Amino acid sequence: MEANRIDSAALGQLFQDARTHYDWESAAISEETLRALYDLLKMGPTSANASPARFIFCASPDARAKLADCVSVGNHPKVLQAPVTVIIGMDLDFADHLPRLFPHDDAKSWFAGNPALTRETAFRNSSLQGGWLIMAARALGLDTGPMSGFDKAKVDAAFWSGTAVETNFICSLGTGTGKKIFPRLPRFDFDEICRIA
Repeated sequence: MEANRIDSAALGQLFQDARTHYDWESAAISEETLRALYDLLKMGPTSANASPARFIFCASPDARAKLADCVSVGNHPKVLQAPVTVIIGMDLDFADHLPRLFPHDDAKSWFAGNPALTRETAFRNSSLQGGWLIMAARALGLDTGPMSGFDKAKVDAAFWSGTAVETNFICSLGTGTGKKIFPRLPRFDFDEICRIA
């Protein structure tokens, strides 16, 4: 196991040195990079390979302005300044795709007539995919700024109208300036919140 461990520089880029950014340089992110980002995050596991997350990469000034109108006052400048802010949504019709994505079992039937399980699965796994997005972005050398300060109904109406997709959270992408970063906040120690059973 130790032989396959990635080096300390990579661990730093993904975890120890990575920070949530609030202030952004203006350099654009290419479509090629966004596609590479998706090609990494899609490989992260989800239950029954359900892959319920849907992504809108708000890169144009119009799309960023439209999204900025849906977020809290404090997040407004972050969305306008970052070259891309991605909306991570969850498709409540994800089960329709399970015959293709999980063909070795009738997984679609697991969710038929069970909206509570459908929503729980969509939320949990789209959150997981949003986490994969953050890690994939960091692996590609991008900084990230995940946010939950927004009007969900307004984002849903502006970007997912007419679909079964609802917003989970949003995340700015780009090159952070390093300004406005808080000092590293404390984390729990292993023995405080973990146990080996």
